[in-house]
This record gives sequence, structure tokens and C-alpha cells, in this order.
Amino acid sequence: MQASSLNLFRYLATLFAMLCLAAATPSAAQVAQQDNYIDASLIADSRPVQGETMWLALRFSPRDGWHGYWSNPGEAGLGMELDWDVPPHWSVGEPQYPVPHVLTFFGIANHAYKDDYAVLIPVEVGRADVPPTLLPATVSARWLACSDELCVPEQARLEVRYPTAGEALRAQFDEYRAAIPPMIDQEGDFALSDTALRVAIPLPQATELPQPHLFLGTLDTVDYSAPQRFYRDGDMLVVEIDRGGLRPTPDAISGILAFDDEGNGVRFTALPGDVPTGGARIGNPALDTPLVLLLGGALLGGLILNLMPCVFPILSLKALTLARAGGDGRQARCEGLAYTAGVVIACLALGGLLLALRAGGEQVGWAFQLQQPLVVAGLLALAMWITANLAGLYEIPSLPIRSRGEGGAFATGLLAAVVATPCTGPFMAAALGAALLLDWWLALLLFATLGLGLALPFLLLGFVPALRRLLPKPGPWMETFRKVMAVPMGLTALALVWLLSQLGGTPFAVATVFLAGFTALFFGGLLMRHKLAMLQGVVLALVTIPFALYNYEPPKADDAAETSIHSFSSFDETRLQRIRTHGTPIFVWFTADWCLTCKVNERVAIEREVVLRAFREKGVATMRGDWTRRDPEISRFLAEREMAGVPLYLWYAADGSMEQLPQILTSDMLVNRAMAQPDPPDITHASPPD
Repeated sequence: MQASSLNLFRYLATLFAMLCLAAATPSAAQVAQQDNYIDASLIADSRPVQGETMWLALRFSPRDGWHGYWSNPGEAGLGMELDWDVPPHWSVGEPQYPVPHVLTFFGIANHAYKDDYAVLIPVEVGRADVPPTLLPATVSARWLACSDELCVPEQARLEVRYPTAGEALRAQFDEYRAAIPPMIDQEGDFALSDTALRVAIPLPQATELPQPHLFLGTLDTVDYSAPQRFYRDGDMLVVEIDRGGLRPTPDAISGILAFDDEGNGVRFTALPGDVPTGGARIGNPALDTPLVLLLGGALLGGLILNLMPCVFPILSLKALTLARAGGDGRQARCEGLAYTAGVVIACLALGGLLLALRAGGEQVGWAFQLQQPLVVAGLLALAMWITANLAGLYEIPSLPIRSRGEGGAFATGLLAAVVATPCTGPFMAAALGAALLLDWWLALLLFATLGLGLALPFLLLGFVPALRRLLPKPGPWMETFRKVMAVPMGLTALALVWLLSQLGGTPFAVATVFLAGFTALFFGGLLMRHKLAMLQGVVLALVTIPFALYNYEPPKADDAAETSIHSFSSFDETRLQRIRTHGTPIFVWFTADWCLTCKVNERVAIEREVVLRAFREKGVATMRGDWTRRDPEISRFLAEREMAGVPLYLWYAADGSMEQLPQILTSDMLVNRAMAQPDPPDITHASPPD
């Protein structure tokens, strides 16, 4: 049903674009003067010679934020149309495209080009009664230019520009030809069923496929947004894609097999035939993990989250409310269910919002809300209020974590789930990564399982009387324990102050602290009927609110930064590839100021003198991706590696191999890998090449 709806959308969008193109028929002069969002030009690699093949390059230059389409645009868009006006004895061949990219908007997958690209067209120059150099050759080109919000049908009438005397176009055409994937000299086989297309492509087993993707040139045959499955069977690559579209089984198929996201790949054709089954699965490792293991990882991750300093005080104090309840089993069960409902609903809401944003083209990951300064400010205020209340600075009898009843339990569950999200990375990376690739209902099932794991201890307390009997009896000690629990909650508040200073600047963080304190005075005074405290809160809040808003300005990220002992460069994928081409080993790590595990790893494993010495000795470059604030480039890089969040640690060796390290690091892991690298040409120079 989902594939049918998307295909219907594709047909409607394509029909609309074709109608727009048909309606846009200005005069030739108007076409030449049209201000397009994608500029086009047509050049030849040489002057025409009778009996020889001349190559034309149709060059496109999209403006920033705009893109053009491959011959098969995907689920929406429109391929290019060319009407040639050439001498009668000339023969124009099929256009040859570079490897496209997958652009996804609102869950719709497009095959497109965002950067400059050239389409090559072979022309056989036949015999003529006049010299070929005097014969005009023009093309009426029509294409669709789209941004994230708008699509515009465009056209131009282009005349071939031949190289003038002394003009060297060979270097340009060499670059254009290098971007066109070569054709495999052996045909493949394909089998099309009611549910999937399976293609067998002859490809040497030694060919590396870090990020494979099959772009099918045959229209309306597969579901373009469905995950693709790749298998190795010796020197045969088998690709399996879910069926989509309304076309009958074609006589042949063709397309491009992309090896990675860098424009490397091959063209292929395939005929109906036998496609091998089985083989070794490659690509998308998260999808290979059985669902039961992913659910188990999510459940275990939720359980471990209860030990985090931001969650443990909430759980502990909520458990004490059951101790006060005594033997009331029905009340305990109701509160356990209400708490579980609050946790699961919060996890489903955060997960659903994450999936919706990603379907809309946003590059976000788990705990994305902690990249928003105003959200962090709200959490900071809440943590300060809870800390002050637990410390006994003021009393709020109806505080959810201290009150009995289903309402208080439900609110506490919501609170626990929200504050726990930045700690999920190291415990359920595979499950969260798979959630970005699985069907939406399976992804939501993983998020719900995470919530169940987080709520499970309190749920068991509610339903197992033997566990409740293990709780200590109510007494004066509970007041002391409450004040002790103010310490980890206060540490959480301090961590949020530091994070807010990174996101919105120090003045904004300080103003938020004062504002939270003064509102605590006001509401505490309101509940305790202390008019002076209420007045203090009102006056000081009126002073700090304008100050906080005026000083809100997210700091800009530096191009380079330093930890306590390491100098490193900020993440840049282009520079990363350049460093790798020089044969320089490089350690790349992705972190965020709100990620507790990231900070622990940096302190105990990365920022160690023994690691620094090993890196210097072997010339290991370092690069850090800071995901504290939203960064689409980092989000895309993480998503391509099936990671929903941070931390992520990558080791690129001098021989070009890449290894993803565990999410719990030790300094020995880094030292051993560094010492295994060959000595650099100049061991005194450890800076990465530019």
C-alpha cells in the first residue's frame, strides 16, 4: 500500500511537470535569454571530421540548493528530454550520465545531481555535401530543476560550440569521461517476481563496495526508497530490491551500480535468467541482525539507563513512594503501569518525531532535541527545580517523583525518558542504527522496547510483591536519602549548564540559571504562601528574561580545536579523503557535549599522554566531529554508517583500510593500532597533509 501511494505520487508529479514543460514554449529568443536555476552549455571535444565519432558534453551547473535529475529520476521528478537538429547524415547516440546520488525528501527517493555535472553524447559524423565545420548542430533541451521546496521546468536551445584554434578541451573532456562509469563487458541476469527484483551482476570479488547502491534505469519497476540487499557469490554480485511500479516485466534492464558515494561505479545491462540465491551479505550490517537481537539490545539498553545519574534519583525516589504505600498491591500495580506508559509514550514520541524529520529530509539523529538550546534550557530549569526540592530548599508536595497516584507516576515516566536520551548511544547503537533503515512500524517497536527496558524495574516493583518487600521500611532515613539524591541530580544540572554554554553562549547559560532559580522562588513561595519569595521571583525574572533572550547567540564552531592534550581538525569529509590518499593513518571520532559516554571515552582513552606519544611517533592524524549542535554533514555521515547517534570511532590505517572501533574505548586500543602503522617519512612531522 505504501509503495502504491508513492508510485501514484510519482505519476502525478511527473504528469504535472510534463504539462508545465509543454506549456512553457516561448520563442527561440526567449529560450536563449531564460534565467535558469541550472545553467546549461554544449561543447564538443573536437571539430567534426567526416566518418569519425565526435563527443559532445552537455554541461549543467545547478545553483546552490538546486539539483537536476538522472535519466530515471526516481519516485518524483522528470528526466531530461533532448530534441536534436543535426545534419541528415549525422547520428546522435544515447546520453551517458555520471553516477547520480540519492536525495530523499519527505520519504521520496530521487536520483539527482546537486553539483556541476556533464552528460556525454556520442555523434557519428557522416558524409555531407559541405564541410562539417560549416554545418550547425543544435539541441532543444528540457529538464526539471528542483530545490527542497520548489520545482521549475526549464529549457534552452543550445548550439554546439567547437574548440577554436589553440583551445585545449582535452583536459575537461578527460574529467568528464572519468566521471562516466564504465560499461561491464558481460551481461548480467535478472528475475522479477511479484515482491522483488533480483539482479546478478558479474563483478570481481576483489572489488570494494563500501556503500553500494543500484540505480535502475528501467522505469517503474522497483520501490526506490526500499532498502537494497547485496550478496556476494564469488565473482557475482546479487542485488535484491522490493518490487514497485506498474510496469510489466521488461525484456531487459540496465542501470548503474554505485560502489560508494564518491561517484565510483559501473554501468550494466541484464537479461531475464537464473539469479543465484544465498551468498555472503554485504552492506547495511544492521539489517542483518535478527530482530529479536535488536529488541534485546534495546531492552538491555533501557535497563542500563536506570543507572545513569540523571535517571537513578528519579527511579529511586519513585520507588520509595511504593514503600510508603505499604501493602497496597493494587495501587502499586496501577502506578507501575502508569509509569511504564509515560516512559513508552515519551520514547515513541521522540522516535516518531525523529523518523518524521528524517523522512522530511532533515539530517537528525537520536537525542536531537539536546541540540536545541531552548530545549536544554528547559531541562536545566527542571533539573534545578528538582535538585532544590530534593535538597530541601523549598517544598513542592505535588512533585511527580515524590507523589503517589497514577498521574504522578505517568509524569515521572515522561521525565525519565526525556532526560535519559543522551545516554542511549553506547548500549543500543545497533538497534537505533537499524531503526533508521527498517520499516517505520519496526522502528517504533524498537523505540517502544527501549522505553519498556527503562520502565521495567519500576514495573516489576509494582507487580512483584516480593520485590516490594525488599524495600526498606519508611522512616526518618528517607529524608536523608532524599537529600543525598540531590547530589547526582545537581551534577546533572551542572552538566546541562556547561552544555547550554556551548550551545547558546555563557551569558545565556548564566541567565537561564538565574531565571530558573528565581522562578523556583516564585512558585515555591506561591505553594508555601511566602509572599516575599514570590515578589523576589517576579522582579528578578522580569530582569533576567530580557537579558537571556538578548544574549542568546549560538557560538560558531572553529575550524580547528584542542582537547587537553590533542590538537585536531574539525570533521570535513573532503579533507578526510585527501588525507587518506596520502597514505596517512587517521583517527576520526564523533562526539557531543551532551553525550556522557563520549566525554568518559575522551577522558580515559583519547586524551592520554601515552596515546599522544604513539600518534606523534607514527604520524597519525586526528579529526573530530562535534555533533553538539546540528550539523547536516555529520548527520549524513552517521546515517550512511547506520548510526543513529554518537559516539562513533573510526580508524583509517595507512594501507587504506577502515575499522569501526567499539563505543567503549581504552587507550590500549588506540596505542596498539598506532604502533602497528609504518614509520612516516619524517617522524618529527605529524601534522596531516592539506
